Amino acid sequence: MAFITHSSKKDRSKGGACARVSEPKLTPRALGALASRVKAFGVLFALAFTLLFSSSVFAQSANTVGVSEFELERQDDAYFLSTTLSFELPSAVEDALTKGVPLFFLAQTTVSKERWYWYEKTVAHQERYYKLSYLPLTGRYRILASSKPISNSGLGVTMGVAYDSLSQALYAISRLSHWRMVDASEIESGSKYRVDFQFKLDLTQFPKPLQIGALGENEWNLSASKSQRLNYEPAK
Repeated sequence: MAFITHSSKKDRSKGGACARVSEPKLTPRALGALASRVKAFGVLFALAFTLLFSSSVFAQSANTVGVSEFELERQDDAYFLSTTLSFELPSAVEDALTKGVPLFFLAQTTVSKERWYWYEKTVAHQERYYKLSYLPLTGRYRILASSKPISNSGLGVTMGVAYDSLSQALYAISRLSHWRMVDASEIESGSKYRVDFQFKLDLTQFPKPLQIGALGENEWNLSASKSQRLNYEPAK
């Protein structure tokens, strides 16, 4: 004998069948609030990216050494260079200077002769070294200059001058006037020559621990370079 059971709609709604769960609906007001939050997040993200990029660019541009008034001329038996640099010490470099760490700068010129059939020939190369120190007892800044690397003993120094302020000392370093580059006898008529100039904060003369610490730090990267053709000038 078969038994047939019947269930009412009321019973099925209670237990016989799964009840349908209603899904939440976003009202226009909720959608508007969500859109406002997404927009605000996008604005904040764009602002953070802009500030980060701007600070990075500023950090790089702050260490740029400008080169102006780059003049090459012949006087008597030689060719001379006169140029003006413009730069400031980054805060980390200036802080190290005032704490007793001397700074070393290097300026150099290379006169090359262009040859179509072979590599360029170096006709002359000149170097000028600077050592900038802070004197805590007097509050002054001293500059030593030489054509050779300056040792702690000061051997080979051709000039030593003290200045009342850091700006005055940097001004003295940034002015290269009447610097003899090459003898006039080395420059021939009809040939092409080029002068390559470079100026930098020379980390190779720092103590080894400081070299390692400054390596890769943008604030310690102070340098400038410029190239210009050197034309033959007859003797006057």
